[in-house]
Amino acid sequence: MSQLSSPRTGNLFELEYPQSVGIYQTYAEAQKVVDFLADSKFPVQNLAIVGTELRTVERVLGRRTWGTVLLGGVQNGITTGLIMSLIFWAFMPVDNIWALFLYALAIGVLVGVVFAALSYWMSQGKRDFTSVSQTVATKYELLAEHKVAVQAREMVRTMPGAAMAMFTPAAAPVVPAPHVGEQYAAPQYPPPAPEPPRTEGDPSQPPQA
Repeated sequence: MSQLSSPRTGNLFELEYPQSVGIYQTYAEAQKVVDFLADSKFPVQNLAIVGTELRTVERVLGRRTWGTVLLGGVQNGITTGLIMSLIFWAFMPVDNIWALFLYALAIGVLVGVVFAALSYWMSQGKRDFTSVSQTVATKYELLAEHKVAVQAREMVRTMPGAAMAMFTPAAAPVVPAPHVGEQYAAPQYPPPAPEPPRTEGDPSQPPQA
């Protein structure tokens, strides 16, 4: 989905000065936008969908035991035996092809079981489960070449129900300002000591008018 600068030397997955058109949570949303642009006669060969923020997901399928290990060895051995029988029959044709198949299957099953059991024994129980792994993207960014990026953004804005997350600067955290009373409160001093009671005839007291 990119425009090649040269059919011989250009990289199929490279765009010329790519710019972001939008960021989407699922691949289906990004694909829907590209379909809309294609229906609107936009040159979609200048676009690319890039999965970002990759993560690895491991799905646990079940517990490994000697039974499951040996059964897996038998299944792999059957596949190996069939391939071996076809190779032998292609290079060394024989009259009894069924005997060749049975002989190759027996060898394949034996080899598969032995290797599966040996591998499980060497693991010492460190991985007693089976699983499959896959690398998935958490977000999908739609990129366009610089010469059509503005046009792509304008057209996407007219798309009904478009959920486009454009690049916007992150908002600065709002720090609550201190209250005026807390910031400019007058300093507190201890209250003045009460005056001693006056007694008549005390020479230290001024005469009353």
